[in-house]
Amino acid sequence: MKLVNVTNSYKQLVNKQLENTDAYFVKVYSAGNTTVVYTEAIQHAEILIINKKRAVRKTEINEVLNYFLKRIPKEKYSREQISIIELKDVVEISIPITSSLIAG
Repeated sequence: MKLVNVTNSYKQLVNKQLENTDAYFVKVYSAGNTTVVYTEAIQHAEILIINKKRAVRKTEINEVLNYFLKRIPKEKYSREQISIIELKDVVEISIPITSSLIAG
């Protein structure tokens, strides 16, 4: 799965996220029919995976999660604390961060 940064095409979404949540960083990626919204805040990171044409596959969830976990130092999160909520065409992944240090 190749994620392409399409953040510039979602300026309104990004601005609303930054204005209305505790997020300080928002990026939007596309992989064909799948859209991924990645946000970082001081105490957590959130990943939203959306595919309106079909259910999101487990392999996609794992690939996306592993891709974004590379941004966060391993000592700042615990895999056991990661929460994954799967709905029909949306998956939300929440990653609690133990400190405000997040790798860029």
